[in-house]
Order: sequence, then structure tokens, then C-alpha cells
Amino acid sequence: MKRIKLKVLGVSYSQTQSGAYALILMEEKGERRIPIIIGGFEAQSIVIKIENLEPPRPLTHDLFKSFADAFGIGITEVFIYKLEDGIFFSKLICNKNGEELTIDSRTSDAVALALRFNCPIYTTEEIMEKAGITIPQSDSQQQDNESEMKPRKSSEFDAYTDEELYKMIDESVQTENYERAALIRDEIEKRKRRKA
Repeated sequence: MKRIKLKVLGVSYSQTQSGAYALILMEEKGERRIPIIIGGFEAQSIVIKIENLEPPRPLTHDLFKSFADAFGIGITEVFIYKLEDGIFFSKLICNKNGEELTIDSRTSDAVALALRFNCPIYTTEEIMEKAGITIPQSDSQQQDNESEMKPRKSSEFDAYTDEELYKMIDESVQTENYERAALIRDEIEKRKRRKA
């Protein structure tokens, strides 16, 4: 069975399910992407780690990491091994004193933990064939060109400098307003793309 290494591309608000988010994983050596619908809490936990934000109190996945560290348990890899009826199944491959342990996990939790343990994420070629999507380069470039020609919608953050936005993210995290922090992060990312 051929295994494919994945990287976390990002999290976006799901256009199809209200209150849900899409976690986007991409094969490390290729163009295929896997979108996985996840809940808001897991999305926050993943985004906080991707953005290297420090919440004032540990989130559940941070607590799990601290607990595992205290008892000498490490996660060596995450393996997304099955796709059934649109649901992805994952395993945490753990190590304690040289003994390998396998723990069943929801994929959203597994990815949030993989980011905290800095371990690789793998899946199978079969899952990539079933769920993987490829965005043709010419289409995405055309969308970028079209979006540049359209007038940009104003944002509530337009009046702020980048430095002020970074301070606002920190304040939002301190007050545990992660949705606002994500909105500000999105604005910063849009500005970076416009400058590029």
C-alpha cells in the first residue's frame, strides 16, 4: 500500500455546511488536495497552531500534548487510513519507551495533534484517488486575475495598519475571541496576496 505524505494547507469557512469549516490537506509531492469538513472548535485549534498564537489558557489539544509529555508519550505520525460514506478515519501512531501504540482518532483531532507534536501526516493512494481534487494552475491564475479586476469590497479592518492588526489578533486571542482573530488573520493574508 503506497502512503502519501500530506501537509496542512489551511482552514476555510465551509460554503456548504453552516457553522462548519473545511480543513485542506495537500500531498507534499503533488497538486492534489483533500478537503475535510470539521467543526468550529477543531478549526480554531488548528488555526491557532498554524498561526503560532498563544491562547491565555490551554485548549484541549494543548492539554493533551502537555499530558502526553508528562507521561513520556509521543505521537510519531498520523495516518488517515479509511474513507467511508464521506467520513475520514485516522490513527495516532504513538510511542512510549520504544513501544508503539495505535489510537483511533477523528481526523480533525489527529491533525490538531500532529501540528502540536510536529509529526508527519500520511494517507493512502486509494484515499487520494477517491477524495483528492486538483485545481488546474490556469484556472486558479484566471481567478486571481479576475479578482484583481473586480473592485475590492471594503473591510472593517481597512483603516488599520498591519502592525495594528497583529496587535488586534493578540488581544482577540487573550480574550478568547478566536473567530475575530481568524477574521483579522484572513485580512492580513489578503493584504499579503495583494502585495505579492
